[in-house]
Amino acid sequence: MAAAQGGDRRAYEQVLAASVPLIRSVARRQGVSVDLLDDVVQETLLTVHRVRHTYDPSRSYDAWLAALAGRRAIDALRSHGRRGRREVHDDLAYDMHPDIDDATAAAEREQEAQRLHEAIASLPPGQREAVEQLGLKEQSLAEASAQTGRQTGALKVNLHRAMKALRTRFHGDS
Repeated sequence: MAAAQGGDRRAYEQVLAASVPLIRSVARRQGVSVDLLDDVVQETLLTVHRVRHTYDPSRSYDAWLAALAGRRAIDALRSHGRRGRREVHDDLAYDMHPDIDDATAAAEREQEAQRLHEAIASLPPGQREAVEQLGLKEQSLAEASAQTGRQTGALKVNLHRAMKALRTRFHGDS
């Protein structure tokens, strides 16, 4: 986004395209029905275009975008009215839980997994190692300590710091 703010059109196109899965995810978590998702995505992208100058490159783009998407999702829910949220219809329940084979959901999961792998790869070596051993390989502290030659306390500290860094990257300053 920083490059897009500097006038790089290609970077701007790429950041907008890469933003769609996060926007859809935020809207779904807010309870936006499937038939309104595209409207929320479009409104959020328009908002990004209007307020892109307010993005601070020193902060998390994902958190900034999630805040905008959350607001547009709430706007969509308000404009849709409360009557649709009082009763759960079969159509709504079906739409809120798409098939595992849904191509859109699969593409979103793949993009989210790619973003997570990139985030883990960007961690300092000790933190990355702790996440890989304890989180991804699901080893016990004793197993990870034996495999890496590091003390369990150091692994715990590095895992804690890594999780904090990942939370900040994906959800802002929480």
